[in-house]
Amino acid sequence: MSEDAVKIGIIGLGNMGMCHAKSLFNKKVDGAVLGAVADSNPEKLKEAATNFGSDLPVFDTAEALFGSGKIDAVIVATPHPCHVELVIKGLEKGLHMLCEKPAGVYTAEVEKMNAAADKSDCVFAIMFNQRTLNMHKKLKSLIESGELGEIRRFCYTITDWFRTQRYYDSGGWRATWRGEGGGVLLNQCPHNLDLMQWWFGLPKRLRSFCAFGKYHNIEVEDDVTTYMEFENGSTGLLITTTGEAPGSNRLEIACDRGKLVMEGGKLTFTRAVVPVAEYCKTTPETFTPPETWVCDIPVSADSGASQHEKIMAAFAAKIRGKGELVAKGQEGIRSLMLSNAMMLSSWTDGWVDFPIDATAFEKEIKARIATSKFEKVVVEAKAADMSKTF
Repeated sequence: MSEDAVKIGIIGLGNMGMCHAKSLFNKKVDGAVLGAVADSNPEKLKEAATNFGSDLPVFDTAEALFGSGKIDAVIVATPHPCHVELVIKGLEKGLHMLCEKPAGVYTAEVEKMNAAADKSDCVFAIMFNQRTLNMHKKLKSLIESGELGEIRRFCYTITDWFRTQRYYDSGGWRATWRGEGGGVLLNQCPHNLDLMQWWFGLPKRLRSFCAFGKYHNIEVEDDVTTYMEFENGSTGLLITTTGEAPGSNRLEIACDRGKLVMEGGKLTFTRAVVPVAEYCKTTPETFTPPETWVCDIPVSADSGASQHEKIMAAFAAKIRGKGELVAKGQEGIRSLMLSNAMMLSSWTDGWVDFPIDATAFEKEIKARIATSKFEKVVVEAKAADMSKTF
């Protein structure tokens, strides 16, 4: 590892934090090394000493890590409600910050974080690792190139985020309003919400139906269906849940040049020889659709570092002045705006316009935190295989 390698500290040694620490410690991230870790749980610090040796600086508070002088940058991998406060404090200390998803719990607080990042000279990134996949990048290039023509409708079914009751019982913060601020929309689906806005932009309004504790003994949402309308007249549908198995991961786009489906590791474009709108207006036929060609879009296999390692490597490269981020931290507010709008729509039983009323959502979520009577019984779970979560 070169002498100018970025020394990264990690706050929060849960499943993801420990996963990131191991990647850094094992020198799997170009341009970066593990500099220090922090966690309020003494058992996690003992585990860190076992995994990474007694020479690694360990701290029982984020403040101690920030002031240690041992690091150049920090990954925040704590429960969601802590993200904003920790990122702002780190930036104020002159540290580069990489935040796990989601950016926060509600957009009003994330606006403050983004303002702090805008004023800082430090690099600010967010862990939207799904953007590193070649399949997702190829789809974005197809949309932006105009190859698909105007988007008319999409349906994104992402129901393979299955979670057991033991998963939810494994942490006191999981699936509670106070500890997490939401369920599938805040924990599993931020990646898909980010991809959705990355591909299609934000809608002008949406109507959502969230079910709370439908499949699990939890107080937050574990099943969501949302209908969206966009400025150009196109529509979108998102369906997600943690309660179905085997579930589906399928995106279908209806566009003026036909239909594109992303499913099972393939991109299939059923391309209309004549654009659909033109054919509809000019053909003498009454029922016959336009001729189509079925095209399998070539996508190169993902290779090398893992998704998270690629995010960390890009973060380190940007700090060293040698590259660009996969996702800027300020972009995290966009997927959060979607999830906030979806919950607000369900709570108010009505449409939500964009940009959303951040104050209205903040009032609603804080009321649920304050009045929650849900009692969590925490059950120890075996160590998670994080490779099965993304």
